[in-house]
This record gives sequence, C-alpha cells and structure tokens, in this order.
Amino acid sequence: MVETKSILIVDDDETILAVLKEILRLDGYVVETASTGKEAIERSDATFFNLCLLDIKLPDMEGTELITKLHKTNPQMIKIIITGFPSFENAVKSLNLGADAYIMKPVNSKELLEVVSEKIKEQQEANQMSEDRVSDWVKHKIRQIEREQDKD
Repeated sequence: MVETKSILIVDDDETILAVLKEILRLDGYVVETASTGKEAIERSDATFFNLCLLDIKLPDMEGTELITKLHKTNPQMIKIIITGFPSFENAVKSLNLGADAYIMKPVNSKELLEVVSEKIKEQQEANQMSEDRVSDWVKHKIRQIEREQDKD
C-alpha cells in the first residue's frame, strides 16, 4: 500500500492557494491550505504534514518566523519557502532557519512538482534509515540478552 503524502500550503493569496492546491492534488497529494501563520500552526498541530509550502510574507508573521515555529513542533516536516519577494538575505535566512528549499513566484508547476517529489523522497529515505537503525539496535540488544542468558 502506498501512503499518500500530505502537504500544507500557507499563503494569503487565495488564487495562489487554489492553483498550488490543484497542481499538487492532481499529482496525488492530499493538500490543505492556510491563509495565516496562526492558521498554519493550528493545522500542523492537529495533522501531520510531510511538507509545508509557505509564503515569506504573511499577514500575521514573516514566513521565516513560521519556519521556526513549525520546526519546533514538527522538525521532520519539509519546509519550502515560496516568495514573490526574493532576495539573497531572505534566502539565506530561510535556509539557516530550517527551510529545505526556496522557490520564487510565479511558481513553475513542473519545478514545484520536482522539488516536492525530491524532498519527500529524501524524507522517506531518512525515515527508513532511522527505522533501520532502530531495528538494528533492537536486534543487537536481543542478541546481547540471549548471550547473557546462555551464560547463566
């Protein structure tokens, strides 16, 4: 069974929300939207999202502030900044605060889907490595216990 990946889009422009939601939905993702940073935090507290696309300019907070808040509650969520106000400073600050990518508006749908797919694949690989390490640790502990029992 293939697990459907979920995405949260945060932007105060309703047209951008609708267009991005449709592009991602047609590619098989479950998509929710939020118009403010506060709404995004509430949604991410209630639901796990694999990825969040967030605008750098929101009505109630900067996207860079939202990245920090989302990272505290959900560090494994991929966070991608989308902005119509690109600058070197914003890009560096976003990446330093935990953004996994930085995309400029107008968003090219092919580029968006490629970045989202690549980042979710990286997330899956990291999760698999973590699961494998836990599994290896458990197997090691079981062997250790069995050896100790054999000594008794």
